[in-house]
Amino acid sequence: MIRNYRELTRLEMEQTDREETIVLIPLGALEQHGNQAPLGTDDIIAEAMVEYLRRELEKEEDFPMLIFPVIPVGLSTEHRNFCGSVTFRPDTYYHMLYDISVSLAHHGFKKLAFLVCHGGNAPIVQVLSRELRSELGISPFILSAGAFDHPQVKATISEGNIWDFHGGEMETSMVMAVDESLVKLSTSEAGIPEAFAHNKALLPYGNVSIGWVSEDWKTKEGRPIGIGGDPSGATAEKGRIILETSARALIPGLREIRAWKG
Repeated sequence: MIRNYRELTRLEMEQTDREETIVLIPLGALEQHGNQAPLGTDDIIAEAMVEYLRRELEKEEDFPMLIFPVIPVGLSTEHRNFCGSVTFRPDTYYHMLYDISVSLAHHGFKKLAFLVCHGGNAPIVQVLSRELRSELGISPFILSAGAFDHPQVKATISEGNIWDFHGGEMETSMVMAVDESLVKLSTSEAGIPEAFAHNKALLPYGNVSIGWVSEDWKTKEGRPIGIGGDPSGATAEKGRIILETSARALIPGLREIRAWKG
């Protein structure tokens, strides 16, 4: 049965099979997503992904999972200079997630699944996963919320939109699938990584990279905009495709987490 962690009573929690139940912990962020998308884009996507996953998993018989409240602030160092962005320091974020995990382990939970809905959170979670396995002997899994390399997701990107990334067409579409009123496409501007645009090897991501910051992504006039790609082609229908595809891509892994005996 899939239930919300915060809605259980203490007695109901005591009666839960904590060794087998997966605690899904959605990790969001509060940061700029361009002129057109809300600061809470990653939180909105996290909440939506939970619901899309719930829909898929409820087709299964009695899937044992508790949904932890979305953690609404993350590691957003790269966006700190853009108005509205809020970030933990890396050590603060690590220790906050560590303390949550220790509390869950103290009560007997063995399987934690961190649903990463902001890429900047991923490095901390990767380190945390290994440390928790080593120190506590529990199984902390990592799930990526966006199947952005999936052919069905790539097909939603408008022709010519070659740099779609943070705050771009895909993320904006995902928010629109939840609530179109939160997106202001009339104020959208495209962003490209000007310093990397003509490089072959040194890119914002890949085999040779540097920790990018929002200022690297600029408008065609050279003004920092902090997003990748052109969000103007975003639609709610594209967002539904991305959310559904991303949820379905995680289901095989969640089944294997359920069966995990490590």
